[in-house]
Amino acid sequence: MADEPTREWSDEQLKSDDLNKKDVIKFIQDNAAHSFLNEHKLLGNIKNVAKTAKKEQLIIAYTQLFESKRFKGTEPIEEVTEQIRTVKIEEKAKDVDVVDEGPPKYFKSVMKKGDKSNFPKKGDNVSCWYTGSLEDGTVFDTNIPTTARKKKQTKPLTFKWDEAILTMSKGETARVEIEPEWGYGRKGLPDSKIPPNAKLIFEVELVAVD
Repeated sequence: MADEPTREWSDEQLKSDDLNKKDVIKFIQDNAAHSFLNEHKLLGNIKNVAKTAKKEQLIIAYTQLFESKRFKGTEPIEEVTEQIRTVKIEEKAKDVDVVDEGPPKYFKSVMKKGDKSNFPKKGDNVSCWYTGSLEDGTVFDTNIPTTARKKKQTKPLTFKWDEAILTMSKGETARVEIEPEWGYGRKGLPDSKIPPNAKLIFEVELVAVD
């Protein structure tokens, strides 16, 4: 295990106007566990984080990082976020091994719990409402009608499960974040709203499992 990082700045230096917020954000992103960054809303492009994060918030996060010692590499991948736990189904044992061997391909947070009993299995069809957007809120894809009344009259999209949906149960709504290297990468998606190096954010509601 790597040595713990040393403090770059004293309390006085942190409060000084001479210290740039971006430098503090970069230090925390370079050294903190993913779950710590998620809790303190410090995930994403440094420029974007700097626009929303207050200096006081960064000082608190910096201090808590050393108090809690939640540095990068100190938490098992399975505990980073609830979403990357693979469903406990015997036939999915190989998938568990894949998750353990490397970083997750997505990060998922549960917005609304499902029934915790009806999980998709390999080969199942699932029906979902979803909205895909960028970090700035730009929606690049959705199957949700503009009005709630139309939503009741329209059928949700049906498709075979993928990795993130496999972890969901019927009725669950989740937020799935896909980093650029796991999405469309440096090239983005030409002729679409997805630019190069874009982080993709999906809000998915699992309506039915067939």
